Amino acid sequence: MASANAVQKVIILFGPPGCGKGTQAELLAKQFYFYYLESSKVLEERFKSRNGNGFIEVGGEKFSVAEEAKNWRDGILCNPKFVTQLMRERIDEVYGMKKSLILVGSPRTLYEGQQVMPFLEEKFGRENVYILWLDLSPEQTIIRNTNRRTCELMRHPILYIPENLNLKRCPLDGSKIMKREDDADTEVIKVRLKEYEQRTFPLMEYFKERGHAIKRINADQYVENVLKDILDALGDGFKDYEL
Repeated sequence: MASANAVQKVIILFGPPGCGKGTQAELLAKQFYFYYLESSKVLEERFKSRNGNGFIEVGGEKFSVAEEAKNWRDGILCNPKFVTQLMRERIDEVYGMKKSLILVGSPRTLYEGQQVMPFLEEKFGRENVYILWLDLSPEQTIIRNTNRRTCELMRHPILYIPENLNLKRCPLDGSKIMKREDDADTEVIKVRLKEYEQRTFPLMEYFKERGHAIKRINADQYVENVLKDILDALGDGFKDYEL
């Protein structure tokens, strides 16, 4: 059987907040041995680092890390130039490691798409970039986000199902279960949803213009059913990438 990284590929999971991109990315990363890169985690790492109060310079323009962190907490998308710089650096690292990639939360704006997509196509090959749209209604987006929890240690998502409502500890690593501050605020979630509709969803047309087929996945299902639909959409060719 071929190595998981015999041909480096990219899976982009695209969809509104709370559609399950992170959960599906973790499952796919384990099944195909792909590197899972999520923009929100890249940003969070930078905001929590010792350089969190510094600046990032992009094309002669300086961006305050503290101001970008505030936007992030308020549900407003960070400046696309700021995000693009961070993501291109990390994508290049993954490519240099000879790994395939699952990308979540990037690109998130048209500007970022115009900078990141040609970069991905040049590195991995246009034919090796797969885009999956996890479709979820605005109503379900708000319900899921206001009830979203993760574990403190490894940030495992805790599924919002009746069996998990009273959980105090993560069943995988035993750490405390927590809720992100911005997920507890319905108004912040509405801002994030509006940002998605106005600034992220228009990327769909850009992807099509670049010749990418977008596979729609119904995200309003149990996780295992969403995963099955994703695997069906990717096709049998990906089975060669299992360990």
